[in-house]
Formats: sequence, structure tokens, C-alpha cells
Amino acid sequence: MDYERLTKTYWDEQVARVIEVRDKIISREGAVATGRVVPEDEELTLGTGRRLEMAIMFLDICSFSGRPSETPAEQELMLKVLNLFFTEMVKIAEEYGGVVEKNTGDGLMAYFNDNDGNPPESGCKRAVACALTMMRTNALLINPILTASTVEPLKFRIGIDYGQITVAQIGSARRFGSLVAIGTTANVACKMLAAADPDEIIIGETVTQKLPSSWHQWCVLKKSDTGWVFRSSQQPYRFFAFTGHWTNPR
Repeated sequence: MDYERLTKTYWDEQVARVIEVRDKIISREGAVATGRVVPEDEELTLGTGRRLEMAIMFLDICSFSGRPSETPAEQELMLKVLNLFFTEMVKIAEEYGGVVEKNTGDGLMAYFNDNDGNPPESGCKRAVACALTMMRTNALLINPILTASTVEPLKFRIGIDYGQITVAQIGSARRFGSLVAIGTTANVACKMLAAADPDEIIIGETVTQKLPSSWHQWCVLKKSDTGWVFRSSQQPYRFFAFTGHWTNPR
């Protein structure tokens, strides 16, 4: 994986993959079965967690609740749209060495460990590079498919922060279980989505500091009065918009 650019080989593979997923989704009929029982989760080991220092990404589809989803036909169409979108977004996150821990229905959360990925690289650089690829893939591959099907294109926003978090499993065995990220870093990464415009990547100040110096030209101050401060200095913890984009693959 090249974290500095989008290679033609990787992009060509993405194009083929999105087309394959699209064709599989189209070929499925009756994707939504009628039922009375919510499927049971596998038994989970609950009440355990691990302490990690890493970049955490939240992705959120904009205005998702306003999309028509009342009738069975609308719900099935929405399922197909989400299937196409998230199949590719999760795959991209994994290819950049990320671990997708939660899908929220209209969004996802992923972790990027330092010195992970292939080749190994910092979590912040991989998370931002991943976000850039997600944005380009949605704009040039997924949305044209939706537009051709008279479906409103998707817009989404991404928040990325870096720090120590505890990843834990909570819930009740065989009834409900969920992975959660506990800590200020996770809270900040999630809350910064409110400051993001559609199709915008927002990063915390710590992420900005950990990116290569050559990337700082694309870190534009978005918000100073965020409500968070650095513990050591009590200075405001600022949000930045990352305005860079991948150039054409080569």
C-alpha cells in the first residue's frame, strides 16, 4: 500500500471490485426476509477491554435519516445502497491496516494502530490516506452507480483523532453485546463530525502534528473553540479540515 498517492494498480482493482459488488447486489432478489425474531448474537466475552494508543476514525453519512425508507421497496433499495457503500468502505479501511469495530447503520468506526499496515506506518497517516481514498471512491465509483439508478448520491463526513482509548465489550451475553471505544479521543473524533461539512475530513490537532510536514499545507484551521483543551497547557484543542485530495492514479 502506498500512503503518499493512489496507484493505478490499486485504483483499477477498486473499480473492478465495486462493479463486482454492484452486480452481486443487483442479482439478489428478496434480500429482506420477513421474520419475527431478531437474530441472536454469538456469545461474547463481556466486561473486558484493552488500552490502545492509536488513530480513531468515525464516518457518518449525511442526512441519512431523511432518505425515504418507509415502504418495503424503499427499505430494500436502502439496503442495496448501504450494502454497496459499506462493503467498499470497510474493505478500504482494512486495506489501509484499519480495524472496523462498529457499524452504526449510517456510519462506521475504525482504529488505526501505529506501526501497522503493509508497509508499517503511523496510524494518523494511514487513517487520513484511507479517508482520502474513501472520498474518491464514493465520488467516482459509487455515486455514478447510484445516479444511474436514479438514487440520490451519498455524501459523508469523517472525523479522525489520535490518543489513548480503551476498547471494550459491553452488554449481556446472548442478548446484546457491543464493542465500544472509551476515552476522550473517541469522544472527540465522534463529536467533531458536527463541525464537518458534507464530504469533508476533520482531524484533531494531535493528528495534524503527527502527519508528515509536507501534508501540513492541507491542514486548514476549522474550529478553535471546540470545548476541549490540552491537559498539560490548557490551550484549546483545535480542529482542522484536511483539504488535500488524491491526484489521478499513476
